[in-house]
Amino acid sequence: MTTPTTTSHTDPTPTTASHRMPAPQPRGPVSTTLLAALTAGSPDDVDPGAHGTDPLAPVAAALEAVGIDGPDATAVVLTEDVQLALLVMYELHYRGVDGVDDAWEWHPGLLALRARVERPFEAALRARVPQPQCDATDAGGVAARLFQLAADDDSPSLSRYVARKADAAQARELIALRSIYQLKEADPHTWAIPRLSGVPKAALVEIQSDEYGGGHPGHMHHELYARTMRGMGLDATYGAYLDAVPAVTLVAVNAMSLLGLHRRLRGAIVGHLAAYEMTSSIPCRQYGNGLRRLGHDESVTGYFDEHVEADAVHEQIAGRDLAGRLAEQEPALRDDVLWGAALCLAVEGDVGAYAMERWQHGESALRVPLPAA
Repeated sequence: MTTPTTTSHTDPTPTTASHRMPAPQPRGPVSTTLLAALTAGSPDDVDPGAHGTDPLAPVAAALEAVGIDGPDATAVVLTEDVQLALLVMYELHYRGVDGVDDAWEWHPGLLALRARVERPFEAALRARVPQPQCDATDAGGVAARLFQLAADDDSPSLSRYVARKADAAQARELIALRSIYQLKEADPHTWAIPRLSGVPKAALVEIQSDEYGGGHPGHMHHELYARTMRGMGLDATYGAYLDAVPAVTLVAVNAMSLLGLHRRLRGAIVGHLAAYEMTSSIPCRQYGNGLRRLGHDESVTGYFDEHVEADAVHEQIAGRDLAGRLAEQEPALRDDVLWGAALCLAVEGDVGAYAMERWQHGESALRVPLPAA
């Protein structure tokens, strides 16, 4: 396990740890009706008079109207509107949403609506990412297959683009795009800890301990990322750029929550983390170099510099002791481990490809352009 250095990354005044996510602007009928229902009050206090006995009836009607149960559901579920609604429902299990009573978190009606969205969402993800094949059943063999998946990934290299070509505005957009996940970095994967045992559990705890700063609040990786944001003149408040990020970013974040919150998908969230760690060290070096090229100092590059060393260690633990040993321990989970890894590579690649395509056409990668630094 790596130990953060106190000389490089000390930030004694974390600012993001207790913030709820701000309630976002709706992007269509589903998110509009959902946010209206959730912000009307506690589910036990909402006056049912306007909508019969179910305050969530308008949300169900909106889902029906957009075709969430129809033949095109796997396309409908990937839209801005439905992905935002799903992220809001997931966020109730993290830090909560401004103006939403915590009693909604386990409301049976809301969970039923979420399941109605999750079914086509998982189907869409499985359609996007075929099941990787693997003959190995031992930890070393499964780990080798995971490393091969990472090595064979041919997604456009966003980190290489940032290292060599990105201008200052594009670099700031990149940091804003990533902030929806990075300001809660590690949290979706942590759901797996109580669902594992033995070597895989110990390996995951070791990785997550580093992610959470080894007991030092200012060293938590999401706090290092907040420091990067502040150094670039960005708002480091949790969820500050939710209204600005496109659906492709929401898909990548929601995929982690889907895997992390369902015990049946514990193999997939482990595989996702393994791929994430295996493809982090070199890109973080490139991101750091790109930011230095643009004139930024350690206050901005510290997050990425920390990951160059930390993730070089984590990828070995995640590949062999976590993912490989889990597949060996529970053979029925091997395919999910591999699929989760392939899914990580695909959805993260989609975000990078989207951003680079927009930039190469002289457009913003965000729905709402950033104010000047």
